[in-house]
Amino acid sequence: MSDLSGVTVVVTRPAHQADPLCRLIEDAGGQVLRLPVIEIAPPEDPQHCRTQLARLAEFDLAIFVSANAVDAALALLPSAQAWPSELAIAAVGRATARALEAKGLDAKLVAPEPYNSEALLSLPELQSLDGQRVLILRGKGGRAYLGRQLSDRGADVEYLECYLRVRPASDTRPLIAAWEQRHTLPIVVTSNEGLENLRAMIDEAHRPALLASPLVVISERTARHAEKLGFEHPALVARAANDTAIVEALANWARQHT
Repeated sequence: MSDLSGVTVVVTRPAHQADPLCRLIEDAGGQVLRLPVIEIAPPEDPQHCRTQLARLAEFDLAIFVSANAVDAALALLPSAQAWPSELAIAAVGRATARALEAKGLDAKLVAPEPYNSEALLSLPELQSLDGQRVLILRGKGGRAYLGRQLSDRGADVEYLECYLRVRPASDTRPLIAAWEQRHTLPIVVTSNEGLENLRAMIDEAHRPALLASPLVVISERTARHAEKLGFEHPALVARAANDTAIVEALANWARQHT
């Protein structure tokens, strides 16, 4: 059983996605300081996205990289029933698969633990894709790794960038106040972009306090990025990209530091 008694955790997820993690932290006895570092916004050209969605029947596989991609793309369709029944769907992780289920769609392929692009690419069905047309649904400027790997395996890959990630005007004063009272707060950050936004949102006077803060992340890639950005302590990497694993990682940190 994870125990976070006496620990306040900074949760940086987008506001509309933070509740499940925050509830788990509170159920484990912890407190939450919410500081969204990414906000999901509509695409710059919704009509262009609709035009791409009108061509869904041309593809053999559609890959949703996140629950945000599910919500954003399907909001641009007249209904979930407009999804071609013969078009197979893949999901990068269980949260994405659950978002699809909520819309009445089933993912044929779901990335296993740790629920990321690398895990999805390990599936036998994606090892040889000669002549297959693949559509990757994601936010603008998403990670290129998945598409490159699929192209190397013979797929003809296209992207549908159906939402934007923007830096919100979140109030950083509660976090700064905690630092000024010499409190150590672990910070959960789930992407490289979120990490960069967090760093940019903290003024230079309090940057040293940020860089001295413990981080919990969901990938080795983000842990390495934190090091490049100057964070003093190695980030603690959750065993998987889900809320339960994040709380386990936080509890491991708490046992060592409180």
